[in-house]
Amino acid sequence: MASSIALLHLSATPKTLIPKSYVCSSFPSSTLAAPRSISFPQLVKRKSKPKSNITCMSSYNNNTTTPTPATDRLISAVAYTLPFFNSLQYGRYLFFQFPKLGLLFEPLIPLLSLYRSMPYSSFVAFFALYLGVVRNPSFSHYVRFNAMQAVTLDVLLVLPLLIQRIFSPGRAGLGYKLMVWGHNGIFVFSVFCFVYSVVSSILGRTPYLPFVADAAARQL
Repeated sequence: MASSIALLHLSATPKTLIPKSYVCSSFPSSTLAAPRSISFPQLVKRKSKPKSNITCMSSYNNNTTTPTPATDRLISAVAYTLPFFNSLQYGRYLFFQFPKLGLLFEPLIPLLSLYRSMPYSSFVAFFALYLGVVRNPSFSHYVRFNAMQAVTLDVLLVLPLLIQRIFSPGRAGLGYKLMVWGHNGIFVFSVFCFVYSVVSSILGRTPYLPFVADAAARQL
């Protein structure tokens, strides 16, 4: 009786089944694969986006300039002779005070004599330059700007003569000295503008005259 009860206990005890995959002793150590190292992807710094093509093209256009045609240079240089010829009358006091200064302008006497020999030459040259060049769209902007700058300078040179006729400073006194100083300053300024503008035009550069360039640019 006791033996049968013991047999029943043995048969009732459940067997623990262990999978072979969990038994380490059943596999030799040489056949176990080494654990693979986990590799994380490296963080790559994103490159900054290149500048737009518009910016690149604008910087390229600023660095590269097309050469100015020879005809445009010639017309621009000739345009500045109009205010220069009309400004020579302001230099009579300097020529009287420094006679050797007139020797520098002697080569221009034949051209000046031809210019003065024509009736209303100043008005004809003014309107020819303004209507024929400044308002002519067939010319380039470079030529039109230089012509407009020369016309504007020529108009400004007329204002001192109008002021002189209104106030009539006379032949002596403080008013006369102020007039002489004013004429000398206007003549020096006109010569500087003429030389600077002609040299810049020959080199193909755009001259920007003080007190004149802004007024000329607004008219175009």
